[in-house]
Amino acid sequence: MRPAGLGSVLLLVSSLLLPGGLSAVPQSFSPSLRSGPGAAACRLSRAESERRCRAPGQPPGGALCHGRGRCDCGVCICHVSEPGVYFGPLCECHEWVCETYDGSTCAGTCHCGRCKCDNSDGNGLVYGKFCECDDRECIDDETEEICGGHGKCYCGNCYCQAGWHGDKCEFQCDITPWESKRRCTSPDGKVCSNRGICVCGECSCHDVDPTGDWGDIHGDTCECDERDCRAVYDRYSDDFCSGHGQCNCGRCDCKVGWYGKKCEHPRSCPLSTEESIRKCQGSATLPCSGRGKCECGKCTCYPPGDSRVYGKTCECDDRRCEDLDGVVCGGHGTCSCGRCVCEKGWFGTLCQHPRKCNLTEEQSNSLCESADGILCSGKGSCHCGKCLCSAEEWYISGEFCDCDDRDCDKHDGLICTGNGICSCGNCECWDGWNGNACEIWLGTEYP
Repeated sequence: MRPAGLGSVLLLVSSLLLPGGLSAVPQSFSPSLRSGPGAAACRLSRAESERRCRAPGQPPGGALCHGRGRCDCGVCICHVSEPGVYFGPLCECHEWVCETYDGSTCAGTCHCGRCKCDNSDGNGLVYGKFCECDDRECIDDETEEICGGHGKCYCGNCYCQAGWHGDKCEFQCDITPWESKRRCTSPDGKVCSNRGICVCGECSCHDVDPTGDWGDIHGDTCECDERDCRAVYDRYSDDFCSGHGQCNCGRCDCKVGWYGKKCEHPRSCPLSTEESIRKCQGSATLPCSGRGKCECGKCTCYPPGDSRVYGKTCECDDRRCEDLDGVVCGGHGTCSCGRCVCEKGWFGTLCQHPRKCNLTEEQSNSLCESADGILCSGKGSCHCGKCLCSAEEWYISGEFCDCDDRDCDKHDGLICTGNGICSCGNCECWDGWNGNACEIWLGTEYP
């Protein structure tokens, strides 16, 4: 419920913000616009009153108050109850406040719920949904060029061309790019084994141990990955090879009585490794659906104690029914084995879309236009002011279908390792998980 006085507040805001300096206000604020002892009649002609309630540039006969309110003596009185909550002098804003990012609301100017970036110089270097990207940080102080003219800038970070390095690609290698690549190429033909960055012929491996000691990924070409020795990777634990072996450059040498790629099978198990995996895999593409540990043909689902992951092969993951705020099926359905069963009148993967819409097609489409003015980035359709991304291209997502979930990191062949949600190219990990691909378990226990 909204306070009874909200209509008057909006009326006042509308009267104070009308463009052109025209002070069209209600009776109680400007008696000059009305006449008569009771000030009941409007002194403006109908044409003038409607002109003040119409958006600039609209011809006579166009929608008044953007079709979201009524015009009273040149003043827009906006709808203040559902469906549709509108604000602004001409009821032009559907949402008044911008979403928050990194603890602050919009690094630019918030207008009608959209963040407008400060690009007064016209170079367009500040951008992003929250204006969080500032490519001015990539400008070299000496040359005044982006990344010194030797790389490309993305969201304030320089990605250098071959043969150049540094925060702003200001340093040139003393060897040729070909020689640099040759030195960084691992035996399997991959540069730094796809686990690091090649800088002037030397590999800088990812995921260095926070203590400063030898990292989990090491070797001249990052060819050794100690994470491969763990049933579930935990960077803060020394429990390699399930506690039953020694890890040598990512390979487990098992103790007597244990076997398996990660020494996970006791020799007492009557099943062979292949039989055990086959039972744990079932019809899934990975053993235990990539959400658990296989022991002698039986799956232990993880995280430990989380009842949302279950099934003989851990095939049900009810976390997939939750949005980033933890709401199950948008509050309009129930979750069954990781899929939402929507209530009547709702649809969508998370039951987030109402079937009935009270917006006109024009109003709906205006809320679906991306920054470049294209409806849903040309990759979806608009329903009631929300973009429905193409089902044929499963990886397209985002508020305006402008995200590609293929950009999210994978581990064991799964996007976000199955332990998080891919949000516009970045993994949003569930509680207890961390890492670029949510592959690191940080809980008090680990499977």
